[in-house]
Amino acid sequence: EKEKAHEGARPMRAIFLSDGNILTTGFSRMSERQLALWNTQNLEEPMTVNEMDTSNGVLLPFYDPDTNVVYLCGKGDSSIRYFEITDEAPYVHFLNTFASKEPQRGMGYMPKRGLDVNKCEIARFYKLHERKCEPIVMTVPRKSDLFQDDLYPDTAGPDPALEAEEWFDGKNGDPILISLKNGYVPGKNREFKVVKKNMLDNKVTKNSEKSSSSNKSSHPAPSIKSEAKLEEILKEIKSLKDMISSQEKRIVQLEEQMSKLAI
Repeated sequence: EKEKAHEGARPMRAIFLSDGNILTTGFSRMSERQLALWNTQNLEEPMTVNEMDTSNGVLLPFYDPDTNVVYLCGKGDSSIRYFEITDEAPYVHFLNTFASKEPQRGMGYMPKRGLDVNKCEIARFYKLHERKCEPIVMTVPRKSDLFQDDLYPDTAGPDPALEAEEWFDGKNGDPILISLKNGYVPGKNREFKVVKKNMLDNKVTKNSEKSSSSNKSSHPAPSIKSEAKLEEILKEIKSLKDMISSQEKRIVQLEEQMSKLAI
């Protein structure tokens, strides 16, 4: 058990990797941003620690388990750095940096099954600005138009490997993988089933009965006075329509007389 992964007082982030290790981001005592890799069997010392810079923004890690690539997006930064995680020292290898002009207020990450395999798209981010959301697409240039198996191994699909009851019973299950060879095609919406009886059902029915009865009491049937008033309004509307039609006829007659006088 490790009390703190990083010695700094600022916020930290942690994600599990596909091999069971943990990758963390945080700050040192000197407020330097750090990236560390931990073995869950021995949390006394990290496997490796990378010093990044002295910026104040919290590093948000996004992990692609299919390619073992970690993307780091810092709040307030205008860049995205990405690293490859391997089994050999130094374990964390810097790949490249994507730089832009405007800083990011936040970042979203598209799941692998939502990428365009025809364009060799390996990652898509949604960069949050003050008044807009900008998509950032990362691709790997390939000359061939064939499906790139090395970029798109079978990836986790939307279906859960376990139901909630099984998970609460302590069972584990590997993710249900899908192939992206023909592009991801979303299936039909799964039917939501409730296994246990909902305790709120009785309360909801009682509340609905009360609300319906209150609605009935608050909206009584129309009285005789309101019906008489409605008839009076309808008669008045009819008389106004008759008056308008007679005035229109009178206007036509006057226009004919004016035309004769003009001749």
